[in-house]
Amino acid sequence: MTQQQRADHLLRRLNELYPAPPIPLTHRDAYTLLVAVLLSAQCTDVRVNQVTPALFGLADNPGDMMRVAVDDILAVVRPCGLGPRKAAAISQLSKILVEQHGGEVPADFAALEALPGVGHKTASVVMAQVFGVPAFPVDTHIHRLAKRWKLSSGKNVECTERDLKRLFPRGSWNCLHLQIIYYGREHCSARACDGTRCLLCRELFAKPA
Repeated sequence: MTQQQRADHLLRRLNELYPAPPIPLTHRDAYTLLVAVLLSAQCTDVRVNQVTPALFGLADNPGDMMRVAVDDILAVVRPCGLGPRKAAAISQLSKILVEQHGGEVPADFAALEALPGVGHKTASVVMAQVFGVPAFPVDTHIHRLAKRWKLSSGKNVECTERDLKRLFPRGSWNCLHLQIIYYGREHCSARACDGTRCLLCRELFAKPA
C-alpha cells in the first residue's frame, strides 16, 4: 500500500470499529473540558476522571474557580501530577476568562493558547469537541501510531499533525483523532503490538503469500 492507501484504509476501518467515539474525559461544558484536558497532560484520562468530580465540586465555572485558593485546588489535583503548575494554571486561566472573555471559553485558537497551561493540543481538543472546528489534536498515542503506520516521520508532534491533516479529509479529523486514541489504547499499545500483531497492523503490512 502507498501512504495514502494506508490512510484511506485506516479511515474506513476505524469508522467501522468506532462509529461514534465518546470524548474520554468527563465534562459538562467548554470550561470543564478545558480544565480536564489541562489536567490530562502526563496523566491518564482515568485518573483525571477520578479527580474532576471533587474539583468541580469546589467550582465548575471560571467565576467561582478564581475565588478558590490555589492550595485548595492543588489538594485535589495533586494525583494528576505536576500539581502545583496545574493548580496555578487553573486558577490563573479562570481569572483571565472572567476578566477578558466574559467568563466564557473563547472559540479561538490564539486566545486559548494564550491561557496559562493551555498548549496547542489542549486548544485543539476544545476547538474540535466543543466548537466543532476541524482540528487534529496529537497525543502520545496518535504520535506513536502515525509513525508505526508510516503516515508520518514522527520527528515531532507538529510534523505528525501536519502529515495527518494532509492525508485525511478535513471533515474526519474531529472524530478520527478519538478513534486512533481508542484503537491505540485497546489494541495497538507500545507493549501489546510491535507493528505486526494487532488487526490493523496486520492488514496494513501483511506480506503477500
